[in-house]
Amino acid sequence: MKGRWVIDRLLLVAFAGLLAIPALGPVLMENALHVPPDARHTAEPKFADAAADGIGVWLPAEMNAADGSVLRAWLFRPLAPNGRAVIVLHGVADSRTGVLAQTRMLLQHGYTVLAPDSRGHGESQEARITYGLLEAEDIHRWADWLYAREQIKGLYGLGESMGAADLLQALPREPRFRAVVAECPFYDFRQVAFSRLAEGSGVDPRVGKWLFRPMVESGFLYARWRYGLNLADASPAKALGETTIPVFLIHGSEDRNIPPEQSEWLAAQRPQSTVFWRVAGAGHIEAFSKEPGEFSRRVLDWFESHR
Repeated sequence: MKGRWVIDRLLLVAFAGLLAIPALGPVLMENALHVPPDARHTAEPKFADAAADGIGVWLPAEMNAADGSVLRAWLFRPLAPNGRAVIVLHGVADSRTGVLAQTRMLLQHGYTVLAPDSRGHGESQEARITYGLLEAEDIHRWADWLYAREQIKGLYGLGESMGAADLLQALPREPRFRAVVAECPFYDFRQVAFSRLAEGSGVDPRVGKWLFRPMVESGFLYARWRYGLNLADASPAKALGETTIPVFLIHGSEDRNIPPEQSEWLAAQRPQSTVFWRVAGAGHIEAFSKEPGEFSRRVLDWFESHR
């Protein structure tokens, strides 16, 4: 009798655990869609001063998104312009200050650089992050902003992590990009959700895909019900099938945030106009710090070959 009581209690605990898994989905989704105000990185002018020191000038930029949100950026003008411009995009929970090393590299070689704070980050408005659903249109509008104000003959893009995924999703809407560089993008939001949960719990990704499916799907349903966001459409993979713009993918071999296989899958989507560089020993968005000379050479050559 006692043994039966123990078994019943164990079954009850197991059943409660199964119910709790999907219940956690909305909680995790809320965390994914918002950067807490006290965790936002501040875009202080001294950082822009340092990036432009001796090689260019900068000024603040502002643009209204389609939903009325005010988005902010820094515009860098080189002292010796080559007539081309690059939109440089940061990762999640970061700001434009996180891409100033890449900005300075491009500025040194004559590129005008626009470094925005993504919506929900830095000094840009809108509380929610949508992982490309709205950001793709924001990037298109920044391109319009650039062409209206700067004398440029060619437009390029460089994105890091979430910024890379946003950039890829913008390509079907912004055909003026001549070529882009995407470091550590995700394949689609559902796949990266499975990967992040598996990595965080130490579970084999193949097992995690099934173990965490109820949690992920309940989070997706919550985002659609609560905010009208269909995150199933947050898909660089889908976007690549709708554009022929050349893409250079970069991914660290030791990335534990977004596995390098996600870039490999993207490269396989469209091998005829996509190049993939797997950076040995580099973690998440560490290619520039790990291989600064090689990173610079490859990125600049990529842009130069698509003038």
